Amino acid sequence: MTALDPTARELLEKAEFVAIVTQGPDGPHLVGNWGDYARRIGIDDERIILPAGHYERTEENLKRDSRIQLMAASRGVRGTRGPGQGGVVFGKGSVQAEGELAARAKAVFPWARGALVIEVERCEMQL
Repeated sequence: MTALDPTARELLEKAEFVAIVTQGPDGPHLVGNWGDYARRIGIDDERIILPAGHYERTEENLKRDSRIQLMAASRGVRGTRGPGQGGVVFGKGSVQAEGELAARAKAVFPWARGALVIEVERCEMQL
């Protein structure tokens, strides 16, 4: 069994923008990224890889608490009540500045300092 079910996978394949939440000492911290950036670097059944430009606060938060959530939505995915679907990916995250995944991110996005790697645990559809 894979962490990304077919609906979650389709959602990530069609989402234009994704919102990413980590937990900091002062509460939730929200950042965003483009859905096609993940598609260009890597989405597989267990992992999502995004380029990390700055993300310093995100990285600090993940060092303290690796829990991460990614929210995606697309009108191009059929929801349970009509067009449009949204969902949240829950997992463990890290910012990797070195290694194969960081090199992959830097090769596609020269401005990236590394890769935000999300190890998917589960997904919940919302619409």
